[in-house]
Amino acid sequence: MNDQRSCRPLSRILSEKRSLCDAATSRREFLKSVAAAGAGALLPAAAWMPQIASSSGDRKGGLRDGLIDVHSHFIPPSVIPQLDAKSLGPMAGWTAARTLEEMDRSGVSTVITSTAPAGGDAFGDPSTAVRLARECNDYAAGLAVDHPGRFGVFTNVPMPNIDATLREIEYGFDTLKADGVALFTNYGDRFLGDPLFNPVFEELNRRNAVVYTHPQVADCCKNLIAGIGYASIEFGTNTTRAIAQVVFGGAAARYPNVRLIWSHGGGTMPYLVERFALMAQSAQMAPKFPQGFVGAAGKFYYDTAFVENAAAMSALRKVVPMSQIVFGTDYPYRSFADNVKDLDGCGVFSAEELRLIHRENAAPLFPRFKA
Repeated sequence: MNDQRSCRPLSRILSEKRSLCDAATSRREFLKSVAAAGAGALLPAAAWMPQIASSSGDRKGGLRDGLIDVHSHFIPPSVIPQLDAKSLGPMAGWTAARTLEEMDRSGVSTVITSTAPAGGDAFGDPSTAVRLARECNDYAAGLAVDHPGRFGVFTNVPMPNIDATLREIEYGFDTLKADGVALFTNYGDRFLGDPLFNPVFEELNRRNAVVYTHPQVADCCKNLIAGIGYASIEFGTNTTRAIAQVVFGGAAARYPNVRLIWSHGGGTMPYLVERFALMAQSAQMAPKFPQGFVGAAGKFYYDTAFVENAAAMSALRKVVPMSQIVFGTDYPYRSFADNVKDLDGCGVFSAEELRLIHRENAAPLFPRFKA
């Protein structure tokens, strides 16, 4: 191969490729360079072929003003056959081309991608988790290269495998130049803030990482009520459990540099805030919480996915500062258009506050999308 760039590190190749505007050339040169660099973990070219959308079709204007979606899911086409098709739902039909089309129609400039707890919890299987996390992360990085400014990357990790998770965090930040890390609220019945996960949070704290969290069902609470999907109740509940564990277990205080984003408006936390506030005022807890529970919870970020209604948004904005609410959609489980319409029409926020939620609150978390 005569391409002199082929000997350059993958991280430098990725950085250079982000500046290219021609997606077709970008894809070919990126894959050639990666192959020559010996990065065999990246997906082969065949896995990229279904993604035929070109940057020439990307919106050229309005990216500075468009919404930033911190809660958007994706799945590599090569991974779909490896998962439980029955549990994939809308993810089975995900494509980058369709995502971009819907983003443009709804005024969404950027999505920060992460995997969803679908497909039979493949990431919970130790025999596949490490490989699937790497496969997803490489694919997500490719999307960011092919469509500059449109796709960001939350590094997916094979928790609760601590050693493998630390390796994937290093790879995500140092090689793929990811925008943050994606964690689930719990792994089995162990929630974020559990001492088991201290080494991971120590590393995330060292890196001043943005950490997006998504709920999944816990072992304790599967199929508790026949005919009621676990996402309807358990997702919000498990987000609340994780918030409580992180705050009252001390992780929030020990790792102040970790910028946590909680899905779905913090679950049921805004409705339980009085109970949590009383806990923080108890004789045992009060010395640890001079600003109370609300002071601790107000340092986290909360996305708007599936809670863009007057009741939920009114409660959330009374618990946390406006600066901590960021836009999220849960795409493709819900359309960009419906999220924007319901958030803007819920009657809770002024035009200026909506501007903060749409973009301005998230922009400092993701510096490369500020302009």
